Amino acid sequence: MNAREHGADARATLREGLIEAALQAGAAIQRHFYAGFTVLTKSDDSPVTAADHEAEAIILAALARLDPTTPVVAEEEAAAGRTPQVGQRFYLVDPLDGTREFVRKGTDFTVNIGLIEGEEPTLGIIYAPARADLFVGDVTAGLAWRSRVAPGARVGGRKPMRVRPPGDRLTVLASRSHRDPGIEAYLEQVPMGDRIASGSSLKFCLVAAGEADLYPRTGPTMEWDTCAGQAVLAAAGGRTVGPDGETFRYRKPGYLNGAFVATGGYDAPVIGPFTKP
Repeated sequence: MNAREHGADARATLREGLIEAALQAGAAIQRHFYAGFTVLTKSDDSPVTAADHEAEAIILAALARLDPTTPVVAEEEAAAGRTPQVGQRFYLVDPLDGTREFVRKGTDFTVNIGLIEGEEPTLGIIYAPARADLFVGDVTAGLAWRSRVAPGARVGGRKPMRVRPPGDRLTVLASRSHRDPGIEAYLEQVPMGDRIASGSSLKFCLVAAGEADLYPRTGPTMEWDTCAGQAVLAAAGGRTVGPDGETFRYRKPGYLNGAFVATGGYDAPVIGPFTKP
């Protein structure tokens, strides 16, 4: 076996291990979803539950086995003030993206595991347990696929994903939880058709799957909110760009994102920066 083949095998082993970790985290989240939970408030006024913490613990334990030398920046660990020193390669984990959606018993919440290499996301796993949808994108391996997850965490057929070419009118995704007037100004520049409300990182996935064309964001997010989604979209042929018109990059101070636009086949106009809170 040559070095390239060995590298591909190692990458596949890592990818499958991360998928299994996401499925296990999703199962834990669903147990809390049906059994009930207490909602606490973090210092930034965002909600957190035991489901967030249990899912994160599952993912961190899996990463410690799969890739013990690579740093992990995870949302709840960061909220507790525990963030490691990172270099060119590190993981970003959001164990329960869309906690507000989870709390109100919606279905648009996800488990996000993303890998940064060279300041760009190269691998993303997104699992929406309440919807039984799994999305995987690996830029390095050149693959992007989605699958339905059957009871017992059985992954079904892996359907390849590819962004779609733009039509005369675009399907645009907007957040349910975060409405920003800057979005309206941006959308005046594009030939908008349908507008779909969607939560969490699923917005990236819908563009990657060719079900939507554009996801602009002018309000603040954190890097763990977007890393996995950006990787999935990039692997499917899309782009996520910042106000400078360049690929959206990571390792920013405090892991705080600025404005960005995620796009499929549409050559999106540059989005303006947002004012930090």
